Amino acid sequence: MYKINKVALNLKRKVEIAVISDVYLGAKACYANQLLTYLNSIAPKTLILNGAIFDASTLQKGKFPKSHLKVIEKINDYAANGTKVIYVTDNNDKSHRQFINREIDNISIINKLVIDLDGRKVWFFNGEVFAFYFEKSRWLKAFKNSSFSIFLRFNQYTNWFLNKLRKNRFLLQKNTPRDIKSAPKYIAEFEKTVTDLAIANGYDFVVCGHTQQPKILTKNTRKGKTTYLNSGDWVENFTALEYQFKRWKLYNYKNDKLTPFFADMDIKDMTTQNLIAALTIVEQPH
Repeated sequence: MYKINKVALNLKRKVEIAVISDVYLGAKACYANQLLTYLNSIAPKTLILNGAIFDASTLQKGKFPKSHLKVIEKINDYAANGTKVIYVTDNNDKSHRQFINREIDNISIINKLVIDLDGRKVWFFNGEVFAFYFEKSRWLKAFKNSSFSIFLRFNQYTNWFLNKLRKNRFLLQKNTPRDIKSAPKYIAEFEKTVTDLAIANGYDFVVCGHTQQPKILTKNTRKGKTTYLNSGDWVENFTALEYQFKRWKLYNYKNDKLTPFFADMDIKDMTTQNLIAALTIVEQPH
């Protein structure tokens, strides 16, 4: 077992930046094992947690499934071993507000990130700030409240059953009846608003989450040009964004999974309290 794990470590893909968002750790609908498998397969210089990493109601209770705690521990291990971890908050991250613009143990918590990347400006944010565009859609309003987790849980059971029958997975968002879903229109408005702002501010790239629609597209207008990137989610799509060799790539777990890496890779034991503290960051006394 030791030799296998050592080989796996040596085979990790080097990534300059990895971006994940809309994970909802703590929620039953979160596919934590798949996310952990992905995290075990890469060695990023920078990991950006671009909002909606935790399920807000679970974070308040402080009770996480074991597989979800392993994801938290893995992220903490990244920071301990030199990876720069940047947590970009969203409107639901109230517990992190007191730590905005601070860095603790190589983990930074901010509400917006703009960096220069190989001579190009990149704007990172989750997108929750533009949630008003979704208020007209009953489907996306349901997404914003806790009852949405019931739909996701139902979808998870459905996909388990379809998997047993060797059928394709059912994507809840893409298969919702049209009479209760007008999401495409509002997602298009969201993308237009975000890209227009990026162009107005001279950003070459804008990287966000929130809509849970993984995408890379270039927007050209008379005022300028920008590239819109959405990292998707780990509830239905299992996607992330990676930057390496001066280019962005959309990682898809279902298509790009590397077989040498497994979610049950050996990780040192930590208590539940320490695991949660790793990313909720409780200030230590001086």
